[in-house]
Amino acid sequence: MPKPTIVVTGGAGFIGSHLCDRLIKDGSRVICLDNLITGTMENIKHLLGNKNFRFTKHNVTKQIDIRGKVSYVLHFASLASPVDYLKYPIQTLKVGSLGSHNALGLAKAKKAKFMLASTSEVYGDPFVHPQPESYWGNVNCVGVRGCYDESKRFAEAITMAYHRVHKIDTRIVRIFNTYGPRSRVNDGRVVPNFIYQALSKKPITVYGRGEQTRSFCYVDDLVEGIIRLMAKPMHEPLNLGNPGEFTILEFAKLVVKLTGTKSKIIYKSLPQDDPRQRRPDISRAKKLLKWQPKVELKEGLARTIDWFRRTGLKD
Repeated sequence: MPKPTIVVTGGAGFIGSHLCDRLIKDGSRVICLDNLITGTMENIKHLLGNKNFRFTKHNVTKQIDIRGKVSYVLHFASLASPVDYLKYPIQTLKVGSLGSHNALGLAKAKKAKFMLASTSEVYGDPFVHPQPESYWGNVNCVGVRGCYDESKRFAEAITMAYHRVHKIDTRIVRIFNTYGPRSRVNDGRVVPNFIYQALSKKPITVYGRGEQTRSFCYVDDLVEGIIRLMAKPMHEPLNLGNPGEFTILEFAKLVVKLTGTKSKIIYKSLPQDDPRQRRPDISRAKKLLKWQPKVELKEGLARTIDWFRRTGLKD
């Protein structure tokens, strides 16, 4: 039986590269597309000699041409961290709109299944807690974070339109805060930011009073959920994340403890439109996928800290 060919856009990124690893392990042939604006060859260098893996440097806002049969298109290309989408707001909007359009066009041309990597940011600064998939969100579309939030909301809308009009077999995964090895130290997200500061003996910066909450999912758990979703005929959005909820201050103190750092915690003003609380309702994933996270935060953080130490805190 021939191996399925799976196209992964953003495959050299943090989550995308872990997904490529798992797909190769499970016996697929993977075509990784990435323009390397935030992804890195370091994340996939161990796959470059594998006969079932191919990397092509490509910006998905341009037409995507792939020869031969394609079974699945996984659209994970995005500028997903605050540092990146605040620096590149137009590119962020283009990859969510033009990039999604082109990835869906590829799926349509190849009669392939399609998955969109969406985000918990579609819920904005939520009034409903925890956030179920039925919640429509509270998003400032003209705020500084709007370029990312609205790019993903548009991507969801066009994905559902292609499903309804062109009958494409689509999936939408709303990813909540995910962490693990291969996180970029300079991407501005809380987990790599705190670990980098702690290991570099720099002050750990907490915004506001640290009372805002987040839920942290280890990347291996997330990838397992994605693989299970690929096999299910589920077209409505699905939350994947860890429902364990921590304040940012609690999380900062845990990083201090696990790293043994002498770094002090300092406080800065809250960024504009920073969500006050974030926690996924994963009832749908539990029921449909028989999935829930297994890696506890302390264990996952220990693995991630060890990876940062071994890689020498390289940007």
